[in-house]
Amino acid sequence: MTYDELSWCKSSYSTADGPDCVEVAVGRDGVLIRDSKDIHRARIAVGPEAWAAFLGAVTVLVDGMGAGIR
Repeated sequence: MTYDELSWCKSSYSTADGPDCVEVAVGRDGVLIRDSKDIHRARIAVGPEAWAAFLGAVTVLVDGMGAGIR
């Protein structure tokens, strides 16, 4: 499977005209992250454990900030 064949997902907080957007895709060996404005640049690959830890940390941060994020 090539990078182009993966199912890439953009954050629901991203907008079409926003300057900073990322997309993620689940691959065979982990999660791939790319710049949605320049999809041909290098991608970052992380293992499933690292991705789970990242999501856990972000969840704690967002929960601690309350509803002020949007």
